Order: sequence, then structure tokens, then C-alpha cells
Amino acid sequence: MWKKVIAAVLLISLLTVAIVQAVNKKTDKPETASEPAAAQEGLAVGSKAPDFELKTLTGETVKLSELKGKKVMLNFWATWCPPCKAEMPDMEKFHSEVGDKVTILAVNIDPQLDVKGFVNEYKITFPILLDTDDGVNGKYQVLSIPTTYFIDSKGIIQKKFVGSMKLEDMKEYTDQLK
Repeated sequence: MWKKVIAAVLLISLLTVAIVQAVNKKTDKPETASEPAAAQEGLAVGSKAPDFELKTLTGETVKLSELKGKKVMLNFWATWCPPCKAEMPDMEKFHSEVGDKVTILAVNIDPQLDVKGFVNEYKITFPILLDTDDGVNGKYQVLSIPTTYFIDSKGIIQKKFVGSMKLEDMKEYTDQLK
């Protein structure tokens, strides 16, 4: 008898949870084809890029506002992220091609891991910033990595790219910056 009562209570509980979940899904804003979820995350194009100050892997301090007047490619990444690993060789090649014309800032979100080993393995020469308290990641509302913001010389976000970039993407988006 008790087994039947317990089974009935569990069944009713599961049905209640399923109904509540179904009702909540209907009230969520549906995703449209013109606004995929990845494009909605993070700061909007046209926004002023939030200022931050982070230490580099080599111990130097970088402050975004001190780069005003320069084009900036701000990339958020992690050592364990396969798409991040895939784009690093192209980022290094891009860095060697553009020199001082574009400042690449690669913000690492997992500095507790072996970032130095990663940098050595991929032979990275552009600045690696360490977001030790997840503050910059939070300011930029990054939900998936890699995410890259292209910031013009006035400090305005002109383009946001979610996912692994190719060299051609980097060239195209930085060429559009003023």
C-alpha cells in the first residue's frame, strides 16, 4: 500500500515539474533567426568599451583607456578551449603582420591553469592579460569563448565576433575600424 502511495506522489511531483517547465518555456522570448543567442550575449556594438586594468603574463599592467587612439582587438579565451586553441596561430600571424597598427589584447579567463605553458607551446608574442578575479569577463558579459571585441580608436565597440576567428576575419574587422 505504501509503495503505491509513494509512487503516486512521485508521479504527481514529476508531472508538476514538467508542467511548470513547459509553461516557463512558453513565456521566454523566442529566439529569432536574425538574432542568434551568441549575438545577443555580451556588450552591444556601438557601446563604449568598459575600461579595465589587468596584469600581463610578464607582470606589466595594461589599462584599456591608455590605448585610446589605437585600434584594439580584445579577445577572451581559455587554455582548455578547443576553438581558442584553433584561432591562436592565426592571431599570432595577424600580430606579426599588423605590428603596432592594431593592439591585440588576449584576456585569459583561467589564469589558475598553465597559461605560460600554453603561450610557450603556441609561441604567442602578443600581450596575454590575466583576469584573475573574472572582473573584466563580467564587465564584457562574455558567456562563451572565444569572444572578440573590435574597438575603434575612440574606444567604441565596432564589431563583436563569437567563436574561433580566421586570419581573414581579423583583417576584415580591423580594416573597418577607424
